[in-house]
Amino acid sequence: MKKNYLLLFPVLCILAVSCSKDFLKSYDRRIEGGTWELYDVNSFGIGGGYSLPFTSGRFRFFDDGQLEYTDNQGNFYEGSWNIRKEYRNDETLRQLIITAVDFQTQQVLSETFDDMMFTGTNRFKAFIYTGGKTYTFKFKR
Repeated sequence: MKKNYLLLFPVLCILAVSCSKDFLKSYDRRIEGGTWELYDVNSFGIGGGYSLPFTSGRFRFFDDGQLEYTDNQGNFYEGSWNIRKEYRNDETLRQLIITAVDFQTQQVLSETFDDMMFTGTNRFKAFIYTGGKTYTFKFKR
């Protein structure tokens, strides 16, 4: 029986070293650095009339709370971001708040995502809940 454990030990060590430790980091630390592409927005449910300021483009989240956003038309925005943790009905929600300004045109884009979750090291989803409709925003690095 001891031989089985001795054979299993090196395999477990290799798995522990090769697996990502990102799930141990805070959401703030996981989103910082790199460029995140908003590549898909889905809606589910009934209702409508909600105007989405962000539907595609690239975001760069800096560790000091600043961000850069470039939409698919090449417009460049600068702004800020923040993640707030909120507790509701024994659930932990993480609100992602983004504000971006195009200083050439003075256009301001702002959104508060009601919740977000990482689906992998290089992917996360953000959600907006409006009445009977849910919008899902998918990001990848």
